[in-house]
Amino acid sequence: MFMKKDRKIKHFLVLAAFLAATGSAMAGDWVIGLGKSHFNGSSGDRSTILSLELHSDPFFTKGRLSASYMGVITAHSSGDMFAGVGLSALYELNGNWFLEGSVAPGLFAESGAIHDLGSAFEIRSLLGVGYALGSGDRISLALTHKSNAGTASHNPGVNSVLLRYRHSF
Repeated sequence: MFMKKDRKIKHFLVLAAFLAATGSAMAGDWVIGLGKSHFNGSSGDRSTILSLELHSDPFFTKGRLSASYMGVITAHSSGDMFAGVGLSALYELNGNWFLEGSVAPGLFAESGAIHDLGSAFEIRSLLGVGYALGSGDRISLALTHKSNAGTASHNPGVNSVLLRYRHSF
């Protein structure tokens, strides 16, 4: 069990890593998501999750597919935090519909033993479907999964469903 001071230091380090990784990137989009998460394992605990992302302008575009760099930070109502950096992709479908996906390795700081995901190193993956509004902003519904991908002996993972709003600037 972490002492309160240790948790504050760990949360600060997660936030600092996120800001350092995304601060130098030229962001083209910000994304905010709100939803529910379910911690796998014996407790099956659920919490509300808030997700904030910054995406660079695309570094690759071919036809309907574009890819960009991204950074993400998530906070659970239970006190758990995650910060990661990775790659994001958008695939434009017919009409205003699109698919989105991302992979972001990063650091996870659990609020207590009940949400131990096996290690501080976790990988967040996302798959979503959405609709582009007339303003150019986008809304989507996404599923996320965080786990250490078997790099630790304990790997319960946490799944989330998010309603997301994406704004370009």
